[in-house]
Amino acid sequence: MPDSYSESEEYQIRQEKLEKLEQRGIDPYPHNFNKIQTVAEAVDLFVDDPDEELGETVKVAGRIRRRRLHGKAAFADLVDHSGQIQLYLSARYLDDSEQFDLFNELLDIGDFIGVQGELFKTNEGEISVVVRNFKILSKGLRPLPEKFHGLKDTELRYRKRYLDLLDNPEVRELFLQRSQFVSGLRNWLENRNFIEVETPMMQTLAGGAEAEPFITHHNTLDLDLYLRIAPELFLKRLLVGGFEKVYEINRNFRNEGISTRHNPEFTMLELYWAYADYKEIMVLTEQLLSSVIEQFNPELITEYQENSIDWNTPWERLTIEQAIERHTGIELNSEMSVEEIRKLAETNGYQLEPADSSEAQIFELFETAVEKQLIDPTFIIDFPASLSPLAKRHRNAPERAERFELFAGGLEVGNAYSELNDPREQKENFLRQTEDSSKIDSDYIEALEYGMPPAGGLGLGIDRLVMLLTNSASIRDVILFPLLQPLSRED
Repeated sequence: MPDSYSESEEYQIRQEKLEKLEQRGIDPYPHNFNKIQTVAEAVDLFVDDPDEELGETVKVAGRIRRRRLHGKAAFADLVDHSGQIQLYLSARYLDDSEQFDLFNELLDIGDFIGVQGELFKTNEGEISVVVRNFKILSKGLRPLPEKFHGLKDTELRYRKRYLDLLDNPEVRELFLQRSQFVSGLRNWLENRNFIEVETPMMQTLAGGAEAEPFITHHNTLDLDLYLRIAPELFLKRLLVGGFEKVYEINRNFRNEGISTRHNPEFTMLELYWAYADYKEIMVLTEQLLSSVIEQFNPELITEYQENSIDWNTPWERLTIEQAIERHTGIELNSEMSVEEIRKLAETNGYQLEPADSSEAQIFELFETAVEKQLIDPTFIIDFPASLSPLAKRHRNAPERAERFELFAGGLEVGNAYSELNDPREQKENFLRQTEDSSKIDSDYIEALEYGMPPAGGLGLGIDRLVMLLTNSASIRDVILFPLLQPLSRED
């Protein structure tokens, strides 16, 4: 991509300033600075004492975001991750008076500096630092976005997230909330004796979900490998090995479409609980999410797009057919053919592509007509067994599986089963999915043959949950560096 700025006059001026700093024997990119306080900590140290002109000595560092010259004095705003503080520079107070000219002539907005000085309050009541000395920590060669214009182009914000974070405090806050949300999930689970583990991201077989994988190659072993689409089969091996409560906050990769709800690389929380079933996992899910969300919103009411989501428990439980009937008025039964279901849907205004089975056709109708209407958290339960090859069959209805999906804000945010632990049935399910036995995870079947306890499993989409909690319309808004089409050299 061409870069006209590197040939601009401003770039050349900043380069010349950099060279002048080096000619003066000043390292514009030193190794460290012994910062003692954050900006916020420095502000908190101020004590308004009418008997003292200057207060506590502080040593802070950050980026220059604004500066103003007033004759033989200068003011600047210094910003770090915690906040902003005003600097006051004057040859009268600086230990080395030559630093005043250096600051005015060779520094720019966007440069990093470290300063030492005393706190005071200006006549306008602003807590500031009278600078005794400063050290250049990083010379910027490109200007920051203009404060009152900033990055408005959405795609440019994604491509240059570092500038988006600099220019938009609300974006920094969003990603701080994401970090706190993930920490909240982790803390809740660990307080209940779940053990965090790590499983392979590169796998010889792509399993644990239905998705198109990314393929890579290991040169030394001359072996094709898949980036994982789910950690499920490895986590359940740990139940065989004797762990009873395990979880992983994991990165998954699916070589599929990109949309406001999908990114090829995404984050999941996946957990397994020995001796539990899907009903107990439903209760765990309610307790886990409501407890963590309550830390952000004590009333457990969040706003998403034009809707309010009520996270107070318990959450509603509906079968797919019950949800379809409630939200569309269409009554279905298991005796209907694919054609009958499709025509009934068309009569009610929903266009469906023909599916391979009645169960799949009903599920397509659910996705088309109902999913976006599920605003408050709702468990859709008891999926057709044919659509759930890793789940136990329902104990009272063998044609069903003990499985649920969690929906909120019109998004699917979770999936869970009573885990299938019969190696014979699991092998049959795998064989129904593919005629190529080499694509079946035979090691997983072997692990089940050693015995896996009954268990419940849960997968939660971290990115989508953060979308709901931060009222973000697109998954790209909550991923620091989403995948984008590279710009060509002509763009």
